[in-house]
Amino acid sequence: MADEEDLNLDDGGGAAAPAKKKGLGNLFSGLLKWIIIAVAAIIVIVVVVFVTVKIVSKNSAKNAYNPNVSAEEYQGQRELYDWYKSIGVIQTTTCDENAATVRVNVFLGYKKDDKATSTEITARSVELKDFLRRYFRGKTAAELKNSNNEEKLKMEIRNGINDKVLSSSKIRDISFDQLDVIEQN
Repeated sequence: MADEEDLNLDDGGGAAAPAKKKGLGNLFSGLLKWIIIAVAAIIVIVVVVFVTVKIVSKNSAKNAYNPNVSAEEYQGQRELYDWYKSIGVIQTTTCDENAATVRVNVFLGYKKDDKATSTEITARSVELKDFLRRYFRGKTAAELKNSNNEEKLKMEIRNGINDKVLSSSKIRDISFDQLDVIEQN
């Protein structure tokens, strides 16, 4: 019986030692497995972010703001207009104390092949001339001579004609064939 107990002790002792080694081996291999999974996940995330940033920056680079490019280039190709050129030269004076003479020839741009707008502009040509004469009569020579104000003038004229003269049509653009301000000293 003593021999059996010794055997049992040896078997129990022998079995206990390899179990400890097996536990450390499992712990090390399990830890190594999770480290590899974490590194692989980080690599996948970095690759996905890199590819996404490349795609987004490639698409947004086309639409990025560039101060050297005009607004028309950002909008794509500009719309083509038909132009009403029959208003003729309008001559009036400014509202200055020493009034200056203004001579202006305005062209009205409207949607291409829009017969309704063309017809309405032709029918209201007298009202258009009167509106333009009153508009320029209400401006000073300094406002009209300042080249930085030209776009503002065009926008005001366009909006004024659309709001006050035309009823069912809209003009889209204004162009000056002539804009002379002659000051009298």
